[in-house]
Amino acid sequence: MKHHASDIHVLAAAYALNSLDPAEREEFAVHLAECEACRHDVADFQATAARLAAATAQAPPASMKQRTMADVDHVRRLPPRVPAATPAAFRGMLRRGALPVALAASLAAAASFAGLAARQHQENRQLEQRARQSEQRMDAVSTVLAAPDARTAHGRTSNGAFAAVVASDRRNKAVFTATGLPAPTAGKTYQLWLDHDGTMRPAGFIHQDGTVLIDGNSADAGAVGLTLEPAGGSPQPTTAPLLLMALPT
Repeated sequence: MKHHASDIHVLAAAYALNSLDPAEREEFAVHLAECEACRHDVADFQATAARLAAATAQAPPASMKQRTMADVDHVRRLPPRVPAATPAAFRGMLRRGALPVALAASLAAAASFAGLAARQHQENRQLEQRARQSEQRMDAVSTVLAAPDARTAHGRTSNGAFAAVVASDRRNKAVFTATGLPAPTAGKTYQLWLDHDGTMRPAGFIHQDGTVLIDGNSADAGAVGLTLEPAGGSPQPTTAPLLLMALPT
């Protein structure tokens, strides 16, 4: 598929995500060698994709191993296997009460392992759920980045972080990326806003460096803002904006 010089720039995101067919990729690679703006956009998209891929990795919590090992230490071991007893020996075991003790120990061990398995199953389900949620967020962000009409704007916050916004009118969504954003103070969080004709509407949160999908319809907004708000967010900005940047058009 051939593209005019005026619209080939929109392929930067798809190129970074390896979403072009071979002919398009070859054509864009030639263009990339001559276009500094597209090289910059491709580098941004690739860095964003790498951060998103890392975000989906879900390592088990360190506490899981500690709890497992602690529980195992308190589980009684099963008695060793012994050759089948003769009827006389079996009657002797019954007289000594050995069989009920062994049976009780086996039941206690089974109950302990069942409880441990249930806890591990629950933790595994929680990890899987977080992984699915991360994958869904990554898919949503990738959809915006790879949109044919994706446009990028760059800015810098008043506390020194670099910011980028990728917007797609076709998807009616935008993505916000921050690099070098200082950790918020205790009890505070960074909140995003969309400016709709002078009205700032909540648009989600970003906790520190990373990439997030901006909540709300970006196609009707004129700018994206960032403020430091109380934990949990605010219905309206309560502090001076750290960033107020026009959405790319």
